[in-house]
Amino acid sequence: MPPVRGQSRRSALEAQPPAPADLARALEDFLAAHPNAVLLEDGRAAFDMREAKYSLSTEHGRCTLQLWSEERNLVRRVTGIAQRADVLKITTQKFGQAKPQTLELVADRDRRTPSARESTRKRYLKILDRVLLRNFPEWKPTGFRAAMDLERSFGPAYARGSLVRGQSAWAVIAVNAEETQSTIDGILTLGILWLAHCREKSDGKRLFQGLRIIVPRGAGTLTLSRLVWLNPNAAQWELWELDERSEELLQRDLADQGNLRTKLLHAPNEAAARERFAAAILKVRSLLPEAMLSVVEEKVRSGTELAFALHGLEFARVRMGVATNSFNRVEEITFGAGANETPLMPENEEHFRVLMVELYARRHAAGDARDLLYRMQPERWLESILRQDVSPLDEHLDAAHVYTQVPAFAASDRGMLDLLSVAKDGRLAVIELKADEDLHLALQGLDYWVRVRWHHAQNSDANAPGLGEFQRHGYFGGLPLSPLSPRLYLVASALRIHPATETVLKYLKPEVEWTLVAIDERWREKVKRVFRKQARRSA
Repeated sequence: MPPVRGQSRRSALEAQPPAPADLARALEDFLAAHPNAVLLEDGRAAFDMREAKYSLSTEHGRCTLQLWSEERNLVRRVTGIAQRADVLKITTQKFGQAKPQTLELVADRDRRTPSARESTRKRYLKILDRVLLRNFPEWKPTGFRAAMDLERSFGPAYARGSLVRGQSAWAVIAVNAEETQSTIDGILTLGILWLAHCREKSDGKRLFQGLRIIVPRGAGTLTLSRLVWLNPNAAQWELWELDERSEELLQRDLADQGNLRTKLLHAPNEAAARERFAAAILKVRSLLPEAMLSVVEEKVRSGTELAFALHGLEFARVRMGVATNSFNRVEEITFGAGANETPLMPENEEHFRVLMVELYARRHAAGDARDLLYRMQPERWLESILRQDVSPLDEHLDAAHVYTQVPAFAASDRGMLDLLSVAKDGRLAVIELKADEDLHLALQGLDYWVRVRWHHAQNSDANAPGLGEFQRHGYFGGLPLSPLSPRLYLVASALRIHPATETVLKYLKPEVEWTLVAIDERWREKVKRVFRKQARRSA
């Protein structure tokens, strides 16, 4: 149809409704990029995508979205999509109704409006002022604010200021109870940066003796575990917890570490697992493009599960389970991920084959950097490369012994990948990977180092004298391990190392022997070390 008079050709084209396949693809891409998203209906959380399941259909010339959970079910026809930042607005219609309705997929779990967040933070500043005056009567609170400062990486979630007495001062940083747990857990990185900024700004005219951190009651466990490993010679460190209702402030004892939320599983017998799943492996490989066969990874998760991945991205898996109404063990092959995980059956083998052709065409080293499948899970891609050869990081590392996420965190995936290896001198090597810029790299690497160190310190028992916990659980093939603490390697692209990283590293205890490794941006083609910085060793 030709455009009407006064209407440009461009606007006429824009007026055409989007194709159902394009709508479905946009939804798939957003959910893949934001697996922890929340679906809002009328401003209220309707589905948590970590637990809900969904399906998309483009049959009969329309895009149909179905979501379901234990609590509810929702089916809508999708007619339009608009993305702004980390929010996907979805224009939908209920079947049999003409009036459109807007749903929102939000990546940020803090669903408060900007005005609500600002109001909470202003109210918290007033509470904080009263609490500080009452608990530190000899010190004057000065310059407290919660403003954005992008140049120095300070966000509005953190209240920052000083406690001053003559020429002495403390840097103070605090966070209110309505912020997300990840924001609360990030306070130490920002606190170190704030202390460094205060010291630099004072130019020696005022002595900032340390940092006081204030978090909500019961929310300081992770921060406490990190504080223990900050250098007491560089600054004094204090952690306080505040009950905002009673305005009671209590100091946490840095010696009280409690139990680490970590566990060490037995290393699976890879040879036995591959033999057990031989038929399933052959079946999956028979459906893959020939060119893909040489680069597919087979990752043994346990004695009852094996996953298939392309450059770190899992696309299928085989598991042993128990048959319904029976104790018989059955083998199941599935493909897809999350809510879209689907059993592989004879009737959908061709669909699986088509998906694999598309996956291989889009996810390769020379692929389009704008493509979602190319960009997805970059740390896992980097991990898959380094599992084959860690020597670009340090030629003394043993390529024959590289494990992923051992020990495992009790919490969910932190968005980062950890490798555990060993050097030729027997020292364990904790390797933290980050493909994108992240100001929390140093302390997240420390988290993993602390857990590996703890497990390594559980030396031997009567049943296995001379063997540490890692060897008793089947790791490192009986290789003798040094009793010394692990080394910590922080690995990131050279252009994506946040300036905060080196500032934070300077404040770690000397016992944390860290190495910062910068790699070339083109690591998908080949990992090349650009530079390496190490902690200064005391004489």
